[in-house]
Amino acid sequence: MARAGHAVTVVHTGEVARYIHEPGVSFAPLPDDAVGASLDTYLARLAAPTGLGGLTRMISATADMTARLLDGAPAVLDRIKVDAVIADSAEPAGALIAQHLRIPHVVSVTGLPLLREDDVPPPFVRWRYRPDRLGRFRNRGGYGVANLLMRPIDAVVRGRRRDWNIDDAVQPLAYVAQCPRGLDYPRRDLPAHFHYGSPWRASARAEVDLPIGDRPLVFCSLGSLQGSRKALFASMSAACAAIGARAVIGHGGGLTPADEAALPGQPLVRAFWPQEAVLRRCSAAILHGGFNTVLDALAAGVPIVAVPIAFEQPGTAARLARIGAAQVITPRQLSVTRLAHALRHVVVDPGYRQAAMRVAAEMDAVGGARAAAAIVSAALASAP
Repeated sequence: MARAGHAVTVVHTGEVARYIHEPGVSFAPLPDDAVGASLDTYLARLAAPTGLGGLTRMISATADMTARLLDGAPAVLDRIKVDAVIADSAEPAGALIAQHLRIPHVVSVTGLPLLREDDVPPPFVRWRYRPDRLGRFRNRGGYGVANLLMRPIDAVVRGRRRDWNIDDAVQPLAYVAQCPRGLDYPRRDLPAHFHYGSPWRASARAEVDLPIGDRPLVFCSLGSLQGSRKALFASMSAACAAIGARAVIGHGGGLTPADEAALPGQPLVRAFWPQEAVLRRCSAAILHGGFNTVLDALAAGVPIVAVPIAFEQPGTAARLARIGAAQVITPRQLSVTRLAHALRHVVVDPGYRQAAMRVAAEMDAVGGARAAAAIVSAALASAP
């Protein structure tokens, strides 16, 4: 957006400033009186959503973050004289604030599309796509459970809509998604201004220094929130060794040097790798189903073994299995033997790589961040 000539400002809690590195993008923190839990505390809650207790604590923490944004962000947007808002689909505060301030907004869909349809299972379940009466009945039940679980967030949003006298939701000018159409389930009721896409990445063709040997490489990642699960990384590394491969592990800072040294199979381990460059050198990937890493693996034409843990990861894994790009193992099913079997299967069977390459071709044709910025610019230009 900045390269397209827009003045871009990220508005969030002050601690988010450490993540803003793009040239031409500025940052405006919430005022000091918009108090709440620290960002690190919030991220720690997100990293441990397992079990009903962990899930409810995570939802409560998210509701608190939404309330914090609703309290503090409108004044910031007024001060910096914002003309439009790009609001993330997973955070209701952005779109609601835009409606309150009567300024146009666009919704960015960084993960799976969250728009509900009876034919499409909720994103947090691993149910397969089943567009029949039984499938729709099951899906409606899943959405009902989601409504119950999300009540803390819904209460915050309903209360603020009442306080701000917002009766009718104003539709966004556009929905712009990273998700390629070929990865999502078939849909019947998407808005006409919904746009599937491809990863929003700067073009990165840098190479990475990896040892050249006779063992194929397998990229292993649990994302930035789950990277402290050393037992799971040990299983991944052992499974790679069991099929004669070598794990390339990125743990996001979740492992200590002692943890790294204890991993079996002589893996290559760092907190962070240049992910796109590493994946181009790998025969397969073992991933938890985090959306950005999945898209990077598909863009490299790399087959996947998915071990979904939380959030929308089961839904992403189910879609990967449906298109034939992945084998899926739930954490309860996980063992080194089972993981090694699945890994061998996706490496040996060329169908998995071919399925990933079909999605890669689609994403290449879409245009990534540049195309998404053009869609947003055109939508804003059409606004009254």
